[in-house]
This record gives sequence, C-alpha cells and structure tokens, in this order.
Amino acid sequence: MDATFQIRELNDAFRTQLVGGRVFVTAGVAAKSLDVQTKVMQMVIEFSAFTPENDPYGEHDFGAFEHAGEQFFWKIDCYDREMNSGSPDPANSAVTTRVLTVMLADEY
Repeated sequence: MDATFQIRELNDAFRTQLVGGRVFVTAGVAAKSLDVQTKVMQMVIEFSAFTPENDPYGEHDFGAFEHAGEQFFWKIDCYDREMNSGSPDPANSAVTTRVLTVMLADEY
C-alpha cells in the first residue's frame, strides 16, 4: 500500500474519532467558551475541504476554517512512540504517536 495513502487514512481516522493519539488545544482555544470549543472540535472532526493548496502532500494533516468570525487551524504531527522525535514511519501506527493540535490562526 502507498505510504501517503496509509498516512492519510491514519490521520483521517485519528482526526474523526479522536482515538489513537493525543489532542491538544492552544491557550487561545482553551480560553473560548465550552460551546465554542465544542463547535470548533466538531468542525475539526467533520473537516473535508482538502485541496492541493492546503494539502499538498495528500496526507490530510492540516486544515483551516472560520467559526464566529475567527480563523482556526488544526494540524497533525507524527512523533515516535516516546514523543522524543519525529516518527520513523508515519505510515506505521505501531511506531507512531499522532498529535492533533487545534489553534487560533494567529497562534500558529
């Protein structure tokens, strides 16, 4: 199986189920009301607006959207299991810890 396809599948599964990795929000997102945080996370989970411009490698590891007049970003990074460095093989979930970070665009 193509590594890019496998990475994309693993990233999509993690992002849509929020299982199999770690999820972080930045201070700016954490400062929002619980209702806003809930809506933003739902928008991350449902995100499907991938284009060659925002997903040049086809890995579905970044997204941007607007909610209530503010721009939000999310990104997925792949680390080794101990989270000391980058994953040796992001296509292999046995050696990878995925980290999803949700942030305000101005925190990027």
